[in-house]
Formats: sequence, C-alpha cells, structure tokens
Amino acid sequence: MIRVIAIDGPAASGKSSTGALVARRLGWAHLDSGALYRALTLAALDNLDQPSWSGQRIVALAEGLPVRLVLVSDVFRPEVAGVDVEEAIRSERVTRHVSAVAAIPEVRTWVNARQREAAAGHSSGVVVDGRDIGTVVFPDAPLKIFLTATPDERARRRLSQRGRAIGADEVRRESQALAARDEADATRPVAPLKPAPDAVLLDSTALTLEEQVRQVVELAQRRLPG
Repeated sequence: MIRVIAIDGPAASGKSSTGALVARRLGWAHLDSGALYRALTLAALDNLDQPSWSGQRIVALAEGLPVRLVLVSDVFRPEVAGVDVEEAIRSERVTRHVSAVAAIPEVRTWVNARQREAAAGHSSGVVVDGRDIGTVVFPDAPLKIFLTATPDERARRRLSQRGRAIGADEVRRESQALAARDEADATRPVAPLKPAPDAVLLDSTALTLEEQVRQVVELAQRRLPG
C-alpha cells in the first residue's frame, strides 16, 4: 500500500495549510502540487516568449534547466536551475499565468510523474495537495480528502492574509472571482476538479484550521496505522 494522503479542493480552501500541518503531525513529508506548476510557470516567464508556450517547449525547458522537487526538512520544495524559488513563485506575475500553464496536458503529465517519483522515494508517507491528486495522480491513495468551504468563507480567509481590514464589497468581489474559478476548474477538459468517488468530503466553512487538521489526522491514524 502506498502511503499517500491526497487532499483536493478548490482555490483558497486551505489545502496547503491543512496538508502541511497534517504532514507535520504524522511525521510525513508534504508536497504542494501547485508549487511545481508555479515553478514551471516562473521558468516559462523567464525563458520563453509567451506565444511559444507549447507543452513540448515547457517540458523541454523543465528538463533542461532543470525544474525539480527537492526534499528539505520533510517538505518538497521547487527548484529552478538549482535555485530555491519558493518565494518567487508566489508573485502576482506567476499567479496571473499559472492556470494557463497548468491546463496544458503535457505539463500535467510531466508534473504528475514528478509527484509520483517524489512519493515513491519517501516510504514513510507523503501528504499531497492539489486539484486532481485523488482522481488522477494517486487514484489508489488509501485516504483521499476533498476539502471545501463556501466561496464567501474562502474569500474572507484569502483577504485576511493581507493583514488589513476588509469590507463587504471586497469580500463579494473575491467570492465571485473564486466561484468563477471553481466553475472553470470543474469544467476543464483535462483533470477537472471533482472529488474522487471514495474521497471523504470535509466542509471547513465552520471549522478552524486546527479542527480540520485534527479530523484528517484522526482519519489517517485509523486507515494508515504505524
């Protein structure tokens, strides 16, 4: 049995925060699939003209630089040409383009292979979060979580990270943007966002981060003892 916990869900549902804390509690590694897509996007922005952003060219660039995952203190971090890009990939510049890069079939195939390699090399267990982890990347994962919350709650959480007061209009605009992204992710032809048939649905709208982490850890301890 592979020791993988797959956590999927829409944007701003808290997948990465939950995944990181679950991995820490269990003594497992954590892999944020979005970080690898962002690293590829950064590499493409820095090295390719956008009209030539074909899947073949992006994958060839990733192999040549290379773009890779490196395990640092039980966290898989993205590197581009040997440089840790964990901070650089969070820029607005990357955020604007990552969805388009992640929608390219050849890119998704390449990223999925890198994730499977990472998990295969870490036998104690890996928590992986993303949008198609339980349905495509690790369909045989023994524990799959589909984490969600209402668009309004996800909007409030995202905006609160900016460290300032937020108004109702701002929440409404962000909520509408998240709902639109949900629709795009759920209807895309390649690996659409949806819960795996055997996923545990976890609505975190009324839960604290600690409460949702505790629920996932308890499920993991029952299903993957030792």
